[in-house]
Parts: sequence; C-alpha cells; structure tokens
Amino acid sequence: MQKADLHLHTIYSDGNLTPEQLVQEAIKAKLSCIAITDHDCVLGIKLAQEAASSALEVIPAIELTAELNSTEIHLLGYFIDQTNEEFKVQLDRLDKIRIQRIYDMTEKLNQSGVDIKAEEVFNKSQYGCVGRLHIAQVLLEKGHVSNIYEAFNRYIGDKSPCYVGKFSLDPKQAIELIIRAKGIPVLAHPYALRNDSLVISFIEQGLKGLEVYYPEHSQIVVFKYLAMAKKYGLLVTGGSDFHGDVKPQIHVGQVSVSYKLVEKLKKERFG
Repeated sequence: MQKADLHLHTIYSDGNLTPEQLVQEAIKAKLSCIAITDHDCVLGIKLAQEAASSALEVIPAIELTAELNSTEIHLLGYFIDQTNEEFKVQLDRLDKIRIQRIYDMTEKLNQSGVDIKAEEVFNKSQYGCVGRLHIAQVLLEKGHVSNIYEAFNRYIGDKSPCYVGKFSLDPKQAIELIIRAKGIPVLAHPYALRNDSLVISFIEQGLKGLEVYYPEHSQIVVFKYLAMAKKYGLLVTGGSDFHGDVKPQIHVGQVSVSYKLVEKLKKERFG
C-alpha cells in the first residue's frame, strides 16, 4: 500500500535536515508521498521536489501560525499556490514578527535570570523562519534545561512566563489566506487545543480537514477525530511532525496515512 507522511519540517523552519536529506529519508522509509510543512515558510518545497524527481511525490504545503487568546493555532495548508502575492506578503510579515519575537523572548528570559542571547538563537536558524524550538535548543545546550520539553513547559510554551506571541493572523484569517492561495486548510494536531468547540468554530470558518493521525494522538483521540471528520464532512490527514535530532524519538514515516487520503485532498483541490 502506498503511504504518505504529510507533516515534515526542514532546516527552513525548525527541522535539522535539508530538503534533499529529508527526501532521502522518505525514500528509505518507503514512502510514496510527503508534504513539506515548514512553519510560515515555503523555501524548502522546490528543493525537495527537485531532489525527489520521479522517485517521490512532494506536496507543496505549509504550517501557518495563527493566534487566539495568546494560544498558537497551527493550520496546515496543502497544495498551496506559492506564487500567490498576498500569501507571500503575509509570510514576509510573519517572518518579521518571528524575528522580533526572538528579541522579546530572550529579553524576558534574561529578566528571569536565564543567560541567553538573541544572536545565539538566530545562529540556530540560518535558512528560514526562526522559532521557539531554536530557543529551546540554545537553552538545552547552555544547561538551563535538561530537555526540549522542559524548555517549553518551564519557559516558552503557550501561557509560560517567557512566551511572546504577537502573530498577526487569527485562525479565521489564516484559514481564509490558505483558501485564497488555493490551498486546503487542515487543523494541525487538534488534540493540543483541548477544546473541541473551538475546532467546530474553525469548521464554520472554512476549515476543510483535521490532522487525525499524529504521534501524540492516542487511539481514543484518533477515533474521536475520525468521528468528527465524518460528522462534518472533513478531510483526514496525518503525519509524523518530523523535526530531526531535536525530536529524536520521531522519525520520517513514523506516522503515515494511506495514499487514498492524498487522493481525496487532490480531489478537493483540483476537482
């Protein structure tokens, strides 16, 4: 059976493999299709497609960051038109917000007695969008935390003392932006919201799918979101959310879905 991993990150956001290396890992995992879903960035897609050639299908995609009540909401956009001018303008705006956020968060960390410099974080992100995982890497390397998860739980996760948001899109705006870029908006790891009424509100705002299959989704959670997808006529996706060595317990293809689900995405997108 042909399989697809529809949630993968490269060095152009907070992964540590190049698009070319990621393609090779996907081929080793015997996948037939992948989606490059870097955070607020599309720079790795073409490189992955060129590296894959005819050996592997690479879907143009993104993981777009929105914010609601100081909580980040991540929207996956599949089969996006990367040349859409409005889309490119918004990504440029998000990039500037991400850069300023690093300065703001490192300042908060300093005020909390944590010695970390913004330049150290930017050095971890030399290619695309900078994010919290880069801060977590520096915190780990400097001995401020014992693992990546502690960095988020103690300092930089949503609602944590050194978190800074400031993202310019709310979920409705992010969904509409993906649609205007001819993409299919899918809610990433819906379990993280722990609020299904919010999920339903996103459906009312144009959400087309749910990421049902995900490393941190238990079988009970999978069944719940499969039922929700069926009830509301939503598409179903899934993927590993691979980042590389920063999340060593996750490997490419660890969570995969049948290619039949990719075909349903294509039908929605292309008719």
